[in-house]
Amino acid sequence: MTLALTLVLVVVLTALVFEYINGFHDTANSIATVVATKVLTPTQAVMLAAGMNLIGALAGTAVAKTISSGLIDDQVVTVTSQLIICALSGGIIWNLITWWFGLPSSSSHALIGGLCGAALAAADNSFDALIWAREAEHWTKNQGIFWKVVVPMISSPLAGFTLGLVLMGSLMAIISAMNGAGGWIARISRPRWVNALFGKAQIVSAAYMGFAHGTNDAQKTMGIIALALIGAEAAGTLDNLPGWLAFMHPGDGDGIETWIVITCAIVMAAGTAAGGWRIIKTLGHKMVKLHPIHGFAAETSSATILTLAAHFGMPVSTTHSISTAIMGVGVAKNPRALQWTVIQKIVWAWILTIPAAGGIAWLMLKGLIALGWS
Repeated sequence: MTLALTLVLVVVLTALVFEYINGFHDTANSIATVVATKVLTPTQAVMLAAGMNLIGALAGTAVAKTISSGLIDDQVVTVTSQLIICALSGGIIWNLITWWFGLPSSSSHALIGGLCGAALAAADNSFDALIWAREAEHWTKNQGIFWKVVVPMISSPLAGFTLGLVLMGSLMAIISAMNGAGGWIARISRPRWVNALFGKAQIVSAAYMGFAHGTNDAQKTMGIIALALIGAEAAGTLDNLPGWLAFMHPGDGDGIETWIVITCAIVMAAGTAAGGWRIIKTLGHKMVKLHPIHGFAAETSSATILTLAAHFGMPVSTTHSISTAIMGVGVAKNPRALQWTVIQKIVWAWILTIPAAGGIAWLMLKGLIALGWS
């Protein structure tokens, strides 16, 4: 086995490590609210999220195609195994740092930051290495970092907050109207009945959230593996694969190979099953006190945004959408109930994620270049 092929296999393994960490790092995004409201036990919630992550990951590949062909300009920089390993490592290291401190940062943006940082290092810091919306054709086709990363990075938190606020406000208005109607309608609008009803509904919304998480997050690693294999195929690394590795050829189409989809789906589900209790505590308990109706509103809002983004191939942050949906629900409930010091730490983690992961990846690849290993 040649060194080049060995590096490709290391890329695949590193990508799956990232996928596993993504699973347990972002588990909190799927289940924090349903655990905080005590609708499900942590074990029940994790198993529900893992199962729905698996189903969601198998539901499409639009986001994977964005990652594999929509960010790095391969006419400017050669996508090597070393570049991708450094990109993944930047994301992994930042994910572990934020997990340790219980901060719900974005695995999506950590990965994108790692890719951008490594690409810049490979291109001697030329921003031409990245695909921007710099030509009229790109603008009309919504290609590049501007449309696929920058716009969703700003719009998804705003959408999460707004949808959470509107949905929670609407539910509160309906309950208030029922309470003023008198008779049996007023009786079923009492807190005990409301908690019982939305306790059941939140199981559905938690499953929806797990599915949406799978449709978006699992696909990012699929795209990385596809990117590595396409680069290896172009370089001739896969020309003489042994029989037991023949499945690694990327194929002639523009789709993501079935084995990549299934492997990433299973690995993310396994990571999700491992749990991520530090972040669950931050999202589910520290920002605002939640009841089942609040959890239902937050999960439904966030999952809707993620599902729509996945349909359009946008690698949206699960962390951003659920965190801001919880904030919106909290504002609808009582703005003074939000713990703004906790929110401030979360926002700083969001701001730092892309430059931090990108900086780590940049340093690693520059180090390899200095050693002559790239």
